[in-house]
Amino acid sequence: MADITRLILAEHEWFREQFAKLDDLQAQTPAGHAALERVWRPLGEKLDLHAYIEEKIFYPQLLKRGVDNPEGETLDAIGDHNDIRGGVRAANAAPIGTDPWWTAVGQTRQANDDHMGEEEREGLSDFRRHAPIGLRESLGRQYSEFMGQHPGTKGLAVTDRDPRRYVEAIKNPATPKPADYSLRIGSLKGQQG
Repeated sequence: MADITRLILAEHEWFREQFAKLDDLQAQTPAGHAALERVWRPLGEKLDLHAYIEEKIFYPQLLKRGVDNPEGETLDAIGDHNDIRGGVRAANAAPIGTDPWWTAVGQTRQANDDHMGEEEREGLSDFRRHAPIGLRESLGRQYSEFMGQHPGTKGLAVTDRDPRRYVEAIKNPATPKPADYSLRIGSLKGQQG
């Protein structure tokens, strides 16, 4: 069984491959709407799902087991996840293949690239060095089971989170906090104005 750090790294590689596919499609003139959608829709869903499950099972454990700077790493990661979610929302709100869509996809990619690099150098490295293999494998099973049960984000509260409130709720679980640590600014989809 792979440990959670290996599973996260494998998903990072998949994200890089999908963005490279979008590069290839962008180089085609004109890039076909259907081809772009076949790459973007699963990529956007997986970015949201990846952040969601990291926030549910990885970062709470990093806060408990990390040594280097787990609070700083977690605060930064939750902020990065908000930036990634914002990019996904902006891309999903724009017509595929348009300049605003490509701009939003570029912003999503930049936020995700920055996040993955930091997470690989800091949080994942810290966790590998300081968390026992049994815990990493247990979290890996939870991660794999969750991903197997959730091919997308339907039914999940994919919302931005206040990084400080998130960390505080993990560090002090007796303090009443909303279960989703939401900023209450998530998707406006389905809301009437």
